[in-house]
Amino acid sequence: MSATPDSTLANSEQRIADLERQLAEREAELAECKAERDEALEQQTATAAVLQVINSSPGDLAPVFDAILEKAHTLCSAEYGGLATYDGEYFRLVAARGYPEDLVEALRRPFHGNFSHQQLLRGERYVHIEDVLALPEMTDVAGRATQEGGFRTVLMVPLRKDGTLLGHISASRQEVRPFTEKQVALLQNFAAQAVIAMENARLITETREALEQQTATAEVLQVINSSPGDLAPVFDAILEKAHSLCGTASGSLHIADGDGFRAVAVRGVSGSFADVLRQPMRPGPNHPVWRAIAGELFVQIPNVSEIDDLRLQDGAKGGFRTVLLVPLRKEELFLGYIIASRREVRPFSDKQIALLQNFAAQAVIAMENARLINETREALEQQTATAEVLQVINSSPGDLAPVFEAIVEKALALCGAAYGGLGIFDGECFNAVAGRGHPEYHAWLRQQGPIRPAPGSTIARIVAGEDAVQITDIANDEVYRAGSPSRRALVEIGGFHTLLSMALRKDNTLLGMLQAYRQEVRPFSDKQIALLHNFAAQAVIAMENARLLTVTREALEQQTATTEVLQIINSSPGDLAPVFDTMLEKAMHLCEAAFGDLGVFDGKQYRWVAAHGIPDFAEYSFQLRPDGNAPLEQLTRGERLIHLADVRQSDFYRDSPAFRSNMDRRAVRSLLVVPLRKDGELLGAIRAYRQEVRPFSDKQIALLQNFAAQAVIAMENARLLTETREALEQQTATAEVLGVINS
Repeated sequence: MSATPDSTLANSEQRIADLERQLAEREAELAECKAERDEALEQQTATAAVLQVINSSPGDLAPVFDAILEKAHTLCSAEYGGLATYDGEYFRLVAARGYPEDLVEALRRPFHGNFSHQQLLRGERYVHIEDVLALPEMTDVAGRATQEGGFRTVLMVPLRKDGTLLGHISASRQEVRPFTEKQVALLQNFAAQAVIAMENARLITETREALEQQTATAEVLQVINSSPGDLAPVFDAILEKAHSLCGTASGSLHIADGDGFRAVAVRGVSGSFADVLRQPMRPGPNHPVWRAIAGELFVQIPNVSEIDDLRLQDGAKGGFRTVLLVPLRKEELFLGYIIASRREVRPFSDKQIALLQNFAAQAVIAMENARLINETREALEQQTATAEVLQVINSSPGDLAPVFEAIVEKALALCGAAYGGLGIFDGECFNAVAGRGHPEYHAWLRQQGPIRPAPGSTIARIVAGEDAVQITDIANDEVYRAGSPSRRALVEIGGFHTLLSMALRKDNTLLGMLQAYRQEVRPFSDKQIALLHNFAAQAVIAMENARLLTVTREALEQQTATTEVLQIINSSPGDLAPVFDTMLEKAMHLCEAAFGDLGVFDGKQYRWVAAHGIPDFAEYSFQLRPDGNAPLEQLTRGERLIHLADVRQSDFYRDSPAFRSNMDRRAVRSLLVVPLRKDGELLGAIRAYRQEVRPFSDKQIALLQNFAAQAVIAMENARLLTETREALEQQTATAEVLGVINS
């Protein structure tokens, strides 16, 4: 029986209804994909904006924290929140958004924190309070502020570096609306950005403080040199610089006078009290100077009103509360002391104490120089040379070559040596970086390249822990008679007989060695040994300054590179070619690699899609199945990374002809391979090559892993965009078919 017209019409209407329902479902899926894409792009843009603020405001955390709060709260749909720092004892609000002014004022003062903060201190990854009113009443400042502010849902994420809590970032809502896992992860990402900014600021601050201290030291030394024998301007300069850098209100410098002490320089006190201090006086039995005389390195009195001593009581009446006393000592002789005072009860930090101790050491130097200058002009020459070296250090931050040359020149001149040099130690070998006085010997030294410590040699003794090694007559030394090539070169090429070597050390770590030679048998005096030790210390200061500047520069370069890659990702959605090219360029530059490439993995084979520094890249840009013994196969088995310090010494090189041929063709000696993974799935790999045997450092490995993570983000963004585009094309085709049906 054939269908009636009515039933046919009903069937057609039902099919149209089904197609319309499918179209609606597809449109909903498309809208969801588009929302996810827009959300990912919005997050990338916000991250890039924060990184730009970090780079444009090095050392200034206020605009960085404000930008982080703005972007984080916008993306997490939170109207209120703040960022607080933690100093090991107290929390303090440093940035806020949406808080009432009285709440901001309350939290800007140091506070201990409530149970939420204690959870962060115990190591919680975050604290999520869905409804504040469901908690018991909180009586602390932070708790009262939270409840009185009308907040209902609160999310707190810690700021941590190497397990140490630096503070927290919070987001709040005035309605009960819990944050999603995606929003929690997003706030954690912004917390990581805040930690990066804090670490950059710390490095910049340390560098600035080191340069300020060096400048102040150089200026004091210049005053010492310009006032030979006159200690008054020297002591005034020391007080001025020390108190400026230590944040003190007043102070004085006292020297021994008979059985008492008198002030020879005073700063920040009334004229009458200054007159009292300048009079010789024996301290009372409770005066802290007796503790210093007994051997204490410094004495800090948090509140002088609690000390029963005439002079300190006079100071307390004048409004002084916290006092720091640092002794002036030369060997076992107590020469005097420096006092720094504050009008409020606020103890001095360890760094400020060390700084005042450094200026106390400068005062002792000045006093000793004044004594020596009456006997000889050597003291003046020594200070002039030291000041000139410090000026070179200040005028050439990060550039060690002129500093080392100046140190060798001044040290040899003042030690009465015509020849010498300076070498740095890399943990295994010494490398000569400065030399003076004998071209033939230094040419031989450069020809030898890095020198390893030989048994019984001067270098071996320095490596073993000796600070100074003197050989009075090299030609009569056992090591020379045993046929040591380096000792024989000293005598037979340089004509040297007396040798003095001085270690360069920081915190018991050997950094290098400063040496002085004489062509006659004439031992160096104790004074000359001490002088060479001083120049060795100056070399260490210069190396530390250069290290701090390099760390800061590297951190800024890495941030800039990351920002540029993220900008490319945002500006080229779905187009991976410019992203991979930019990423490889930045990665190879920062990792100091000669060239590199990037490949994607489809589960069976690799396809190399980008390269940097490889002229014939197109010739091998083909699909490649991992060889059973090749590094790429190891990645498919789950290896975190492949690092071959010398590829020719590896099993891959010995066992895989294809790998060996590829490495030999490009003269590769060191290789680093980092996988691209998402949720454990291998997506590809980045390879970095060096044509010399020079392993990649831990910092460079971590840097390449970071770029690999950026590549995965770009690939994931491209995948989402492709899926969205395909869904849109399918929806369009379906709509067109429906249109034909309806028409």
